[in-house]
Amino acid sequence: MKVLDSVRVLEIGGLGPGPFCAMHLADLGADVISVVRETKGRETTGALLNRGKRSVFADLKTEEGRQLVLALVAEADALIEGMRPGVMERLGLGPEECLAVNPRLVYGRMTGWGQSGPLAPRAGHDTNYAAVSGALWGCSPADARPVSPFAVLGDIGGGALYLMTGLLSGIVQARATGRGTVVDAAIVDGAAHMLNLNLSARQRGVVADERGHSMYDSSPFYETYVCADGKHITLGAIEPQFYALLLETLGLQGDADFVTGQWDKAAWPQRRARLAALFLSQPCAHWQALLEPTDVCFGAVLSPPEAAEHLHMRARGVYVEQGGTLQAVPAPRFDGAAYAPGEACAPGAHTQQVQAQLAAQGARAVWRK
Repeated sequence: MKVLDSVRVLEIGGLGPGPFCAMHLADLGADVISVVRETKGRETTGALLNRGKRSVFADLKTEEGRQLVLALVAEADALIEGMRPGVMERLGLGPEECLAVNPRLVYGRMTGWGQSGPLAPRAGHDTNYAAVSGALWGCSPADARPVSPFAVLGDIGGGALYLMTGLLSGIVQARATGRGTVVDAAIVDGAAHMLNLNLSARQRGVVADERGHSMYDSSPFYETYVCADGKHITLGAIEPQFYALLLETLGLQGDADFVTGQWDKAAWPQRRARLAALFLSQPCAHWQALLEPTDVCFGAVLSPPEAAEHLHMRARGVYVEQGGTLQAVPAPRFDGAAYAPGEACAPGAHTQQVQAQLAAQGARAVWRK
């Protein structure tokens, strides 16, 4: 048994955050059927974001495809779609049509700009949504261009995870009241909402309105440094006890450049220069051996393959290789254990099975009990 074993989700196949959200739900036990359009040259192997799902081919521009979706909607708890505003309505599969078939349905709409607003009809990608929401602004030193990890800040952080929150909240309401809802999950909304911790720090003066003047992009104790082998390490020694331990471990207690208080901003540039020179004197492995066993708030910057081999990540079994693909196991954990990732199916792999079940016994036979 998994925590979402009773949840049934219909995904209208798309790109990025919608499929990720559906995968995440499947990871936690939801029964997910993904409806995708068959195209020439489509790969036949299982894509990572298809893990744990069933996949069905259908052309939603045809009446046959539309009826297939409505049949599946009849017994679904939630639907995920990532079209531009108005597209699902033009296909005859908007909230009105789907909720008429199933009033308990939670209709999840995943977009970058949202269902309303001047940019709602415009195209965009993760970096555009993160930029306009304010989330990309602080993602670099002041003298460098802002860059965020590909598809993480907008598509996943501000998009897929907020859609999942909306869907699960709506399902809780539907099971209590019998009333479904429409979830408008806009990446710009979610990415902005994620800034509230940052904005709280702004209230306290920790985050400035000008790049290069905040604690996280100008202090010596919350910084990324390069090592002798070209690899990088990070420090996050914000609290006074961790900062004191950092100086002690590095042999800098009582050093002339570090005698004034931790928050003496006039001294920060010189301290950063000293620490930069120190960390540049040894390879990353040296600093890992020295600092990882302590509470100085330290982490080496690792690529995903390197992270998979890290002692801590290996101990927790965070990464696995399945079907020749490196992937992270489902999160979070329940009762101390992580769920195993499901197999990734090929697009359309369950078309005949689902069609046969619908023809023989209707939607109730399709969704597992």
